[in-house]
This record gives sequence, C-alpha cells and structure tokens, in this order.
Amino acid sequence: MVDAAIIMVENGHKHLEREHEKPPAQRKEHWQVILDAAKEVGPSLFFSLAIITISFLPVFTLEAQEGRLFKPLAFTKTYAMGAAAILAVTLVPVLMGYWIRGKIRSEERHPLSRVLIRLYHPVVDFVLKHNKWVIGLTLALLVVTYLPYSQLGSEFMPPLYEGDLLYMPTTLPGMSITKARELLQQTDKILRQFPEVHHVFGKIGRAETATDPAGLDMIETTIMLKPESEWRAGMTVEKLVDEMDRAIQFPGLTNAWTMPIKTRTDMLSTGIKTPVGIKIAGPDLKVLEEIGKEVESVMRTVPGTLSAFAERAVGGNYLDFDIDRREAARYGLTVGDVQMVIQTAMGGMSITNTVEGLERYSVNLRYSRELRDDLEAIQRVLVPTPTGEQIPIGQLATITPRKGPMVVRSEDTRPNAWVYVDIKDIDVGTYVQNAKRTVAEKIKLPAGYNIIWSGQYEYMERAQTRLMLVIPLTLFIVFVLLYLSTRSMTKVGIVFLAVPFSLIGAFWLLYILGYNLSIAVWVGIIALAGLDAETGVIMLLYLDIAYEQWKKEGKMRSLQHLREAIHHGAVQRVRPKLMTVLTTMIGLFPIMWSTGTGADVMKRIAAPMVGGLTSSFLLELAVYPVIYYLWKSWSLKKELATEGQLLED
Repeated sequence: MVDAAIIMVENGHKHLEREHEKPPAQRKEHWQVILDAAKEVGPSLFFSLAIITISFLPVFTLEAQEGRLFKPLAFTKTYAMGAAAILAVTLVPVLMGYWIRGKIRSEERHPLSRVLIRLYHPVVDFVLKHNKWVIGLTLALLVVTYLPYSQLGSEFMPPLYEGDLLYMPTTLPGMSITKARELLQQTDKILRQFPEVHHVFGKIGRAETATDPAGLDMIETTIMLKPESEWRAGMTVEKLVDEMDRAIQFPGLTNAWTMPIKTRTDMLSTGIKTPVGIKIAGPDLKVLEEIGKEVESVMRTVPGTLSAFAERAVGGNYLDFDIDRREAARYGLTVGDVQMVIQTAMGGMSITNTVEGLERYSVNLRYSRELRDDLEAIQRVLVPTPTGEQIPIGQLATITPRKGPMVVRSEDTRPNAWVYVDIKDIDVGTYVQNAKRTVAEKIKLPAGYNIIWSGQYEYMERAQTRLMLVIPLTLFIVFVLLYLSTRSMTKVGIVFLAVPFSLIGAFWLLYILGYNLSIAVWVGIIALAGLDAETGVIMLLYLDIAYEQWKKEGKMRSLQHLREAIHHGAVQRVRPKLMTVLTTMIGLFPIMWSTGTGADVMKRIAAPMVGGLTSSFLLELAVYPVIYYLWKSWSLKKELATEGQLLED
C-alpha cells in the first residue's frame, strides 16, 4: 500500500534536488516542481496499483470452504489497494507539497544511498558489458527452477492444526453393542494415558438425531490436548499421532487420525472422513462389496498408505422373522400380534418416562439378556393367544439369520460403496496419481460400475479447474492495463518478465521449506503476480525517465550515451526500488515466524511472496538494464542510420 507513496515522494525529492542545483533565478515555483514530479510517475503508479487490485480476481471465484476462507482476505486487499491507488495520485502529492521543504540533501551525500550506489554500480557495468552472458544465465536459471518445481507435491489445503485431535477408526460391521462399548472404553483408556492429553470423549453409534446416521462400525473420539508448553520435550503433533497409532492396534480396527472441525466440514461436503476417499458406484450391493474389498487390498500396497478400509455394503447381521400366517391364525393371532411381541420382548418398548429433577429418562421394558442372546432362546419367546395359551414364537415364524446392508449409500441415484484411505508422509496429489495407476492396473471393473476419487482430492481438482480458467483471464486483463499505461507491446513484454523472475525464488523457497502446492500457495502466487507487475513497472519507469532526459538534453547520440542513461536510471534510483521491496518483505516476515492456529495457512501464502520478491528484485536489477539496453540500442542504431550518422560503440 505504501509503495506508490514511496515512489512519489522519492521522485518529488529528486525533482527538488535538481531544482535547488539551479541558480535562484531559474528555479521553478515549489508547487510546480511537485506537480511535475507527480505527473511524471503518477499514471504509472496508479496503473500498477490497479493491477495489484485486479490480480486478486481469481480468489473471488473460489467456492465452498476455500472461498469462505480466502474471500475475506481478497476483499480486504482489494479495498485497501483500491484506496491506496486513489490516495497515491490525490492526497500524497498535496502532502508532498506541504511537507517536503527545506534543504534537500542530494542522493550522493546520503550515507545509505552511497553504499547502495557503490554496490550496484559495478553490477550494472558488468551486466551491460556481458549482456549476452547475463541473458543466457537467466534462461538457464529458469530452466533449472523446473527441478524444485517438479519435486513439489500438491494438496488441497495445508494441515490446519486446531489444538485438538479426532480419532475416528472404523470397525467391521456386525459388532454387538456390548463389544462396541468395551472397545470404546479400551481405546479411551489408552489415549488418556498420554501425558499430552487433557481428556478424551468417545462416541460409537448414532446419537438421538437424524443428522448423525452413524453405525456401530464408526467410532469418534475427540482428544482434548494440553497446551504445547506442557508437552514432553521435542514432541510434535505428528510424533504424538504416530505414538497413539502404534499404541492402538486392535484386530479389525482401522485407525484414522484427523481434526474435529476439519472432519465435520469434509463429511458435510463429500461424506469422506479421510484425506483420500474412493467411491465405487454400481447397481448391485454385493458386487460393490467385493470390488471394495479388492480396492482396499490394492490400496494397502500403494506407498504412503497409513490405513485403508472398504465399507462392507452387505456386512450387517440381521434376523428375518417369516411369520406363518396360517399357523398364527390357528391360535387366533394376527401378524400384528406376533410383531408386537417381537418388538417388545426383543427390541424393547418404552412404557413410561421418569423425571429426576430437570432430567427425563425413558423406561424401556424387554426380556432380560439371557432369554434373547441366541437363536434357540429367541425361538422360545412366548406369544400369548386370546384364549390365554402361551405359544413359542418358533412355532409361528421361521427365524433366519442373514447378511444385509448396515447403511445403504447412494449418490446420483446409484448405490455406493466407499473406501477410506488415510495417508502419511506424502501429499494428496502425488498419492492419488500413484493410486490411480495401481488401481487401473490391478482392478477390472464389471460393466455398469465406476470409481470416483473423492475426499480432499475432489476439492483440489475442483479449485484447480476453476483457477485454470480464471487466471489466464486475469493475466489478459493485466496485459490490457499495462498496455493502456505504456502504449508499447515491448514494454508490456518487459514488465511481464518479472513473473518468471519471481517464480524462480517462489518455487525454490517452497522446496526448501518442504511446502506442497495448495490453494493457499496459489493465493500467495496470485498476490505475487500483482507485486511483480508493480516492481517491473517501477524499474521500467525509472529507465524511461533517464532515457527521455538524456534524449531531451541531446545526449543520446551513441551507445555510450545510452549506457550512461541506463546507468543513471538504474543506479541512481536503487534506493526507492529497495524501499518498495523491503516494506513488503518487512510486512511478511512476521507471518513466516508465526506459530499457533492458522499459522500453517498464512505461511503458505507468505512463502512464495517472500521468495518471489527476492528473486524478482535481484533479477530485475541485473537483467532489466540489459534487456532495456538491447532494445534501445537496436532502435537507436536504426534512428541514427536513418539520419546518416555513424553510431559510436
């Protein structure tokens, strides 16, 4: 936001410095000098800030959870930069006129400027002398940057540590409530023994609400952790999860570790509670179960798999009561009479409510467990007749145990079987690409069945598809704004060179920090693109000002004059260029060192901006003078040849 003010003030300072060097009789009026300085850089600064504002357009197109997360940032930045663009060409020149007064020290006498000029002077001389080598090395650096880029993984969002953990394993279906309660108590007891754990709360099965249709095969244990200051030395979240996973190893229990809020969001969006999910769709539940088992076994062989579990589509245990209507009629019974006994004696029937203070409890009545805990006992359950006789239910109905679906899932009107896959030490994008190849090689799907990859991968693909459409459109709008500002296709091309320059530092820093490409990283790169255009415009603006000044004074008659003009435009204005970059970097450094909730996401946004600004600034200082020299020397040779003059080297 302050870049435009820095350039505006610095240019006004430069104009006043030159004006004070003139005899008093030849000096312009103070406000006229300020006006000339503002008009010289104002249009370019306004367009550069407008480009930064427009560059965040792709963020506004994000939807779902990524849109809710990043749109407030986009709105804030857009409003701030829009206001900065207006103030830079309205309020700042007025304040310059009032506050920049008195004795103006020349840049050569400023201690910081002297150091910067002494350091940058030989650099410009060297790159202009060896211009072809500089261009070649820059191209080589761009090519080499493909190495770290190719090693970057991809994910939807970086892991957002919420302060607590959620242990969400899956069991095989058909487990009894007694065994489920016992398993839940055992896992809770093990988790509570870790010194980093404050307390745990486990749940198995569904709650008394239709919004949580969970079966007995799903355990949800929320692990509330102590503050990290009370943890063991050297302990991290990743190490803690590893220790917990090794401590809980039960046959038939497939572990999954995640965060409470994240899991709720994921399950509401796609229904998948793990980073990667596979949805198998088809008409027959039994075939879906067999395919799911095959996919589960194949996924366990994919590198990076922590756990894989396929839902058993028909794995539930059921008792079917086939009532013999004729036999029931012999005793004066209806089908409803027999079903009422089944419901009350075995399922249980609510007969009243008890009130204990402010608490209310339902009182259920049914046979005790020993009278209904096996098939023979159930067959001996007595059914009263209208005549007072007691008939065993085994004489009135055929009782058959059968396998059936615990939960019937469907999407797009087709039954589904889902496979949950938890991963470790690998990014989602790379893992899914490897898994797709493995599944395609080893699984042959029958006709009418298909596989859909879901979970975080589904979010990632959706966001990438949208960004691939919007980012080129945004670049085109930036291109149009640059052309309106410069009226030169060559200058637009030179400014756009700042984008690949910045990507060099961005990708190398991401590689060094071990970050994966994610929506947060791409938001940072989008913001970086706008800053690149601004720094490129400023560098080109200073070179143009020096070139036009030399030409106006009649000193542009040889390549030596051109080198002197470029030297003046680059070296004498290095201080404001450094200030614009440093102000942005100073604002980003606290984010890079931050810790706590949300820091992981913010670091991914800031990292490409820090690395990109560094490489872009250094390469612009070294390469822009060379490109400008090659461009202007060609036009200068053509101009002087037309005039019939010999161009000096």
